[in-house]
Amino acid sequence: MKTVLSTTLEIVKTFAIVLIVAFLFRKVIVQPFVVEGSSMEPNFHNSDYLLVDQISYRFHEANRGDVVVFKAPPNPSVNYIKRVIGLPGETVTIKDGQVYINDQLIQEKFLDGLEQTLIYASKSKELTQKLGTNEYFVLGDNRDNSSDSREWGVLPKQNIIGKVFLVVYPFDDAHWLSRPAFQ
Repeated sequence: MKTVLSTTLEIVKTFAIVLIVAFLFRKVIVQPFVVEGSSMEPNFHNSDYLLVDQISYRFHEANRGDVVVFKAPPNPSVNYIKRVIGLPGETVTIKDGQVYINDQLIQEKFLDGLEQTLIYASKSKELTQKLGTNEYFVLGDNRDNSSDSREWGVLPKQNIIGKVFLVVYPFDDAHWLSRPAFQ
């Protein structure tokens, strides 16, 4: 009888430890995220299931091109997904449908072939934004249908939850993310 009781206790302890580790892993290291809307099309679609690395930005800064999930500045109870375009200390200018960083036109290869104007009714035709320390400028890949830094301003570093690193679902589109090259 004693061995059955001790075996049962070991199983319960092991199960409890696994649950605690899984909970901590989910809260501290990796978080799931489901895309809602079309602001990141064609690269991410409504209902895509993603995994977000919550730990790497504790050790290094976000890079241009990273896709991040963050607490939306206009409503911190809502999480958004966007692409980092401008980094701390840079000046971002949008002029004639083009994005310039410190007066240098950037080539966004991940948008090749898309008809994007960067301008729609609620956003100004030209914009210049100087980024301070710990501030980022983010844009949706579907520029004409995105609520992003053009609309609500800079993204404070403290709002960033993490970097998207894996598309899990739909299974036929599952893949690791790589940061696109900018010229």
